[in-house]
Amino acid sequence: MTIRILVFTASYNEKQNIKELIEKILKNLPHADILIIDDNSPDQTSLIVKKMIKKFQQINLIVREKKLGLDTAHKLAFNFAKKNNYDYFISMDADLSHDPIELKNFILQLKNFPFVIGSRYIIGGKCLMTGSRLFTSIIGNYAIKFLSGINCNEYTTSYRGFNLNKLGKFNLNSVNAKGYSFFMGTIFKIVEHGFSIKEIPITFADRKTGVSKIPKFEIFRTLKNLILLSFRKYFY
Repeated sequence: MTIRILVFTASYNEKQNIKELIEKILKNLPHADILIIDDNSPDQTSLIVKKMIKKFQQINLIVREKKLGLDTAHKLAFNFAKKNNYDYFISMDADLSHDPIELKNFILQLKNFPFVIGSRYIIGGKCLMTGSRLFTSIIGNYAIKFLSGINCNEYTTSYRGFNLNKLGKFNLNSVNAKGYSFFMGTIFKIVEHGFSIKEIPITFADRKTGVSKIPKFEIFRTLKNLILLSFRKYFY
């Protein structure tokens, strides 16, 4: 039986990266489908995707009217995958910080695990960020692990895979966390539902072109969530 795979990325002003990303995904997973959800990028990222659709029919594009956030994009994509009977759903960043060459390892692990996350902070993993961003990432992930008690080393990357058959009725709509905290909230929900987590090593590269989309207030929202977590007030 053929495994149906959907690889998803959310885009906003990724004109300089989206074509290369799609080409690399298809090079590594030629039979996978791709879903791009674009929040009406001013740089017209969607036009590049539309041109590629003419050549690659397995590309799907949803353009939303305005910037609605990563959490809503991931929920929409997850529901798209379930509605269209995909077996595996894999999400990744659109800025080439996640290497599509690692997609094959996700597929390999999803055969046995319901949820697979790419980790920078296990043996074999690498994080090529520098300075304050690297420091914040390391401390943040360590703090989440310490406060949550969950045996996981990576909570904040979007490079993750879901075996939709093994997950059954699990749905990302149940995750209430907003913005980048959504990725942390998803792991809490996975554990809450009794599913195991498989970490695999990835190399996280800093974006080559374009501007980071992480808002300055996001670190404060994450800190607030960590404080709530420390008092066991699970709002996820």
